[in-house]
Amino acid sequence: MTPELTALALAGVLQAIQFLLYSVRANLDVGSGYAMSARDRAPSRPLSDLGGRLQRAMSNHFEGLILFSLAVVVVTLSGQTSKFTATCAYIYVIARVAYVPAYAFDLRPWRSLVWFVGFLATVLMILAALL
Repeated sequence: MTPELTALALAGVLQAIQFLLYSVRANLDVGSGYAMSARDRAPSRPLSDLGGRLQRAMSNHFEGLILFSLAVVVVTLSGQTSKFTATCAYIYVIARVAYVPAYAFDLRPWRSLVWFVGFLATVLMILAALL
């Protein structure tokens, strides 16, 4: 497996961990009765600030994962993997790991800077395949 595909697998594991973190927090916030229901109505208790941030961080990673997956597929299928693209892939994963606590604990402006590092690493992978 290429380093880029390994990074993609790690990003998938991170997404699963983020889903678990959010799910546990949301269950604590809204109660297990609502969490196990069909959710036909709004919860009687809202998500806490932390629960909302964990949900948004998870959603943000779903969005970023689409572009990152595209970058990994492009460099892998085109046979253009390199030390540069592998480094970019691991920078993406490290940035996404750092993003979770940065978002969860409202660390401004670090959250945005960490997000940008991961985004830039992804874009650079795509550009590397095009050049």
